Amino acid sequence: MISYSIWIALSLICFGVLLLSIYLRKQQNTKYIQKYLVKKELTGEKKSKDPENLLDWLDTIIPSAFAMNESAINEKLLNAGVGSLKYAHLYLPIKYAVLLIGSVVIGLLFYDSLEVIVLIGALSLWVITILIVPDLVLDARVKAYRANITQQLPYVIDLLAVCVQTGMTIEASMGYLAKEMRGFDPKLARLMERIDERSRIVSMDKALDEAYLHIPTSEMRSFVMTLKQSLRYGSSIYTTLTTLSSDIRQVTMLTVEERIGKLAAKMSIPLILFIMMPIVILIAVPGVMRMMSGA
Repeated sequence: MISYSIWIALSLICFGVLLLSIYLRKQQNTKYIQKYLVKKELTGEKKSKDPENLLDWLDTIIPSAFAMNESAINEKLLNAGVGSLKYAHLYLPIKYAVLLIGSVVIGLLFYDSLEVIVLIGALSLWVITILIVPDLVLDARVKAYRANITQQLPYVIDLLAVCVQTGMTIEASMGYLAKEMRGFDPKLARLMERIDERSRIVSMDKALDEAYLHIPTSEMRSFVMTLKQSLRYGSSIYTTLTTLSSDIRQVTMLTVEERIGKLAAKMSIPLILFIMMPIVILIAVPGVMRMMSGA
């Protein structure tokens, strides 16, 4: 019984450590990408490298599940497409309350029935799950939100091109589209409204850069660079915008065709496992049984 309990506890601990390592690796890659995208201003002052390297190392290895302030939570919720941040400050208290209550319940329910090492393994798995799963769900929401915005971006570009062709400026077109799209696409409307509001506080150039940091995809980058070029040089962008929307649609179709092409290779795996292998067994077993009976 003791060895069986030890094996269960070790399995739970190994599974929890595996989840934690995968999450830490994912957080590390995300932070490297964010540091690459965000351009740091050069102050010209010579700074000490050792404290900066130490702080960067700590910032890399510590996941956001353990060190996340309110601004980071708000930014993550905005990147996930959450419109209202009214209850964003309750994210960490609710997570830690569920963690504490669940740990107490597990301890009270299984304190007498489980071995100590199994109980420790179960508590460790519970703690790691509660710390990681909410952030994984948020990351999945962020990816889905960015994919949705990227998919709808050609329609926005076409509407913007029509507005520009009628004589409206880019700033006026952004505000007009933000109002008109609230009824059928609230997420795109919030994005356009955010660009419009930020362009009034800062310049349109910086507002477009913030939009690219919010949706860091190649399609959004092309859209931002096209608008920035028009703002900087005053060139006509109607033809450029229509060409860009057509190119984005073609890239989307090529991506779908690539996924369809990969589907045949993926379907061959269950075909081999569940159809070909049983057929091979059914063909080979009678001959093997005859050989064994003859021997």
